Amino acid sequence: MTTPSFLQPLVLSILLTISLSACTTASKTASDAPSSTDSSGTTPNTTSANDNKGDAQSDVRKKQIESDIRAREQRNQIAGDPQKRDPEDLASQVRGKLEANIPNSNLTVTAKDAEVTVAGTVASKEQLAKIQPLALQIKGVKTAVVKAVVKP
Repeated sequence: MTTPSFLQPLVLSILLTISLSACTTASKTASDAPSSTDSSGTTPNTTSANDNKGDAQSDVRKKQIESDIRAREQRNQIAGDPQKRDPEDLASQVRGKLEANIPNSNLTVTAKDAEVTVAGTVASKEQLAKIQPLALQIKGVKTAVVKAVVKP
Protein backbone atom coordinates (compact mmCIF):
# COMPACT_ATOMS: atom_id res chain seq x y z
CA MET A 1 0.00 0.00 0.00
CA THR A 2 1.41 3.41 -0.90
CA THR A 3 0.96 6.68 0.93
CA PRO A 4 -1.15 9.24 -0.94
CA SER A 5 1.04 11.98 -2.39
CA PHE A 6 -0.57 14.73 -0.33
CA LEU A 7 0.46 12.91 2.90
CA GLN A 8 4.10 12.34 1.96
CA PRO A 9 5.37 15.78 3.07
CA LEU A 10 3.52 15.38 6.37
CA VAL A 11 4.98 11.93 7.00
CA LEU A 12 8.49 13.15 6.10
CA SER A 13 8.23 16.17 8.39
CA ILE A 14 7.04 13.98 11.29
CA LEU A 15 9.96 11.58 10.77
CA LEU A 16 12.46 14.44 10.63
CA THR A 17 11.02 16.02 13.79
CA ILE A 18 11.23 12.75 15.69
CA SER A 19 14.78 12.05 14.55
CA LEU A 20 16.00 15.56 15.40
CA SER A 21 14.40 15.54 18.83
CA ALA A 22 16.14 12.25 19.63
CA CYS A 23 19.58 13.79 19.03
CA THR A 24 19.96 16.33 21.81
CA THR A 25 23.21 15.33 23.53
CA ALA A 26 26.72 14.39 22.49
CA SER A 27 26.85 10.88 21.12
CA LYS A 28 28.62 8.32 23.28
CA THR A 29 29.79 4.74 22.80
CA ALA A 30 29.38 3.95 26.52
CA SER A 31 27.33 5.28 29.41
CA ASP A 32 30.48 6.33 31.22
CA ALA A 33 32.06 8.05 28.20
CA PRO A 34 33.05 11.67 28.72
CA SER A 35 30.21 14.14 28.26
CA SER A 36 32.29 16.36 25.97
CA THR A 37 35.28 16.10 23.67
CA ASP A 38 37.24 18.51 25.90
CA SER A 39 38.44 15.66 28.12
CA SER A 40 39.68 12.13 27.61
CA GLY A 41 37.33 10.56 30.16
CA THR A 42 38.02 7.58 32.35
CA THR A 43 39.00 4.06 31.49
CA PRO A 44 35.91 1.83 31.33
CA ASN A 45 35.70 -0.93 33.90
CA THR A 46 35.80 -4.53 32.66
CA THR A 47 32.10 -5.18 33.20
CA SER A 48 31.03 -2.03 31.36
CA ALA A 49 33.45 -2.68 28.51
CA ASN A 50 32.31 -6.29 28.09
CA ASP A 51 28.63 -5.27 28.16
CA ASN A 52 29.24 -2.57 25.55
CA LYS A 53 31.32 -4.91 23.40
CA GLY A 54 28.66 -7.62 23.48
CA ASP A 55 25.96 -5.18 22.44
CA ALA A 56 27.92 -3.25 19.83
CA GLN A 57 29.65 -6.21 18.25
CA SER A 58 26.55 -8.35 17.69
CA ASP A 59 25.52 -8.87 14.08
CA VAL A 60 22.04 -7.57 14.84
CA ARG A 61 23.45 -4.33 16.26
CA LYS A 62 25.84 -3.86 13.33
CA LYS A 63 22.97 -4.29 10.87
CA GLN A 64 20.87 -1.84 12.87
CA ILE A 65 23.65 0.76 12.86
CA GLU A 66 24.19 0.40 9.10
CA SER A 67 20.43 0.63 8.54
CA ASP A 68 20.26 3.82 10.64
CA ILE A 69 23.11 5.36 8.63
CA ARG A 70 21.40 4.47 5.32
CA ALA A 71 18.08 5.89 6.54
CA ARG A 72 19.71 9.18 7.52
CA GLU A 73 21.45 9.38 4.14
CA GLN A 74 18.15 8.78 2.35
CA ARG A 75 16.38 11.45 4.43
CA ASN A 76 19.17 13.89 3.70
CA GLN A 77 19.01 13.23 -0.04
CA ILE A 78 15.28 13.92 -0.02
CA ALA A 79 15.56 16.99 2.18
CA GLY A 80 18.41 18.76 0.41
CA ASP A 81 22.13 18.70 -0.27
CA PRO A 82 23.44 15.14 0.32
CA GLN A 83 26.83 16.47 1.45
CA LYS A 84 25.50 19.03 3.95
CA ARG A 85 24.50 17.27 7.15
CA ASP A 86 23.03 18.20 10.47
CA PRO A 87 25.85 18.09 13.06
CA GLU A 88 23.83 15.84 15.38
CA ASP A 89 23.23 13.37 12.54
CA LEU A 90 26.95 13.31 11.75
CA ALA A 91 27.89 12.76 15.38
CA SER A 92 25.34 9.99 15.77
CA GLN A 93 26.39 8.21 12.58
CA VAL A 94 30.09 8.38 13.45
CA ARG A 95 29.37 7.15 16.98
CA GLY A 96 27.45 4.21 15.58
CA LYS A 97 30.23 3.34 13.16
CA LEU A 98 32.82 3.47 15.95
CA GLU A 99 30.61 1.52 18.35
CA ALA A 100 30.22 -1.31 15.85
CA ASN A 101 33.89 -1.48 14.87
CA ILE A 102 35.92 -0.61 17.96
CA PRO A 103 35.16 -2.84 20.96
CA ASN A 104 36.02 -1.79 24.52
CA SER A 105 36.02 1.88 23.60
CA ASN A 106 34.79 4.79 25.66
CA LEU A 107 34.33 7.55 23.09
CA THR A 108 32.36 10.77 22.68
CA VAL A 109 31.68 12.33 19.28
CA THR A 110 30.76 15.93 18.49
CA ALA A 111 30.32 17.56 15.09
CA LYS A 112 30.38 21.07 13.69
CA ASP A 113 30.65 22.28 10.09
CA ALA A 114 31.39 18.82 8.60
CA GLU A 115 34.16 18.26 11.18
CA VAL A 116 33.79 15.57 13.83
CA THR A 117 35.82 15.39 17.01
CA VAL A 118 36.29 12.08 18.80
CA ALA A 119 37.55 11.98 22.38
CA GLY A 120 37.84 9.32 25.05
CA THR A 121 39.76 6.08 25.40
CA VAL A 122 40.36 2.93 23.35
CA ALA A 123 42.04 -0.37 24.22
CA SER A 124 44.92 -0.33 21.72
CA LYS A 125 46.95 1.69 19.21
CA GLU A 126 45.32 -0.31 16.41
CA GLN A 127 41.89 0.84 17.54
CA LEU A 128 43.11 4.42 17.83
CA ALA A 129 44.34 4.24 14.23
CA LYS A 130 40.89 3.05 13.07
CA ILE A 131 38.99 6.07 14.40
CA GLN A 132 39.77 8.61 11.69
CA PRO A 133 39.23 6.28 8.67
CA LEU A 134 35.93 5.02 10.11
CA ALA A 135 34.71 8.57 10.78
CA LEU A 136 35.59 9.66 7.25
CA GLN A 137 33.44 6.84 5.83
CA ILE A 138 30.33 8.75 6.87
CA LYS A 139 28.99 10.88 4.04
CA GLY A 140 29.27 14.58 4.94
CA VAL A 141 32.30 14.24 7.24
CA LYS A 142 35.14 16.25 5.74
CA THR A 143 37.53 16.26 8.73
CA ALA A 144 37.95 13.96 11.71
CA VAL A 145 39.90 15.22 14.74
CA VAL A 146 40.96 12.45 17.10
CA LYS A 147 41.54 13.47 20.72
CA ALA A 148 41.16 9.92 21.99
CA VAL A 149 43.97 8.11 23.77
CA VAL A 150 44.93 4.50 24.43
CA LYS A 151 43.84 3.58 27.96
CA PRO A 152 46.77 2.98 30.32
